[in-house]
Amino acid sequence: MSLRILVATAAVLLGVSPAAAQFPIFDAHIHYSRPDWTAYTPERALSILAQAGVRRAIVSSTPDDGTLMLYDRAPAGIVPFLRPYRTRDDMGSWTRDPAVVAYVEERLNRRNVYRGIGESHFGADDVEAPTVRRIAELAKSRNLFLQCHVDETTVEKMLVAYPGVRILWAHAGMSSAAATVGRLLDRSPMLWVELALRTDVAPDGTLDPEWRALFVRHPDRFMVGTDTWTTSRWESVRPATAAVQRWLLQLPRDVAEQIAWKNGERLFPPP
Repeated sequence: MSLRILVATAAVLLGVSPAAAQFPIFDAHIHYSRPDWTAYTPERALSILAQAGVRRAIVSSTPDDGTLMLYDRAPAGIVPFLRPYRTRDDMGSWTRDPAVVAYVEERLNRRNVYRGIGESHFGADDVEAPTVRRIAELAKSRNLFLQCHVDETTVEKMLVAYPGVRILWAHAGMSSAAATVGRLLDRSPMLWVELALRTDVAPDGTLDPEWRALFVRHPDRFMVGTDTWTTSRWESVRPATAAVQRWLLQLPRDVAEQIAWKNGERLFPPP
């Protein structure tokens, strides 16, 4: 069943009119990792996304099997990214582990469904590490995005080191200012930004003027996200998405629509 059908079903069950859903959402940051599997069945996870108004979602998981569980049940609604972590322990060592390269290549070759690699964590000193370099090569040759959880220094180094690779910058660097994000977007056409966990975009529900100006200037470069990085975050999908809907309404409608879902649909058209 597609997420689109689940959204409609959820709306009926919840007594929600289509207008009340405001904007459909393309969520650019969802995980369905091993601890989640016992707490939430794939069907329950998909239902949570649907009830939040999420029409499609980028999903990556530790290990990758979680992503495929959701994709196999809702291929029209799940955009699979391959996370280079077999277990959470890989997070701190993957950049220099040749076994991670073998894992990534085997998964990419096994099923031709992936639209990106990541989300992955690393620092500026890792940009030219062997595994990072090989994964960047794979992304370029297969036309995949790299979703990078990195700071502004590291993302700038990535853009210089791998100029042909499309980068989806997780969390807009977690704490990078709107001015910094704007400078990097101005300089690189290969950078896109997702805003998971960036509640500072609209503190107390009011859209920050600097972020608003940046969204209007670069409406085609942003996506929203939730980040179910730990199992308890699945209970935050609906309120987090509702908070995003509130600040989207403070933008011109055409800008809000691009950030809410149209950019995701354009970059990752349904199969």
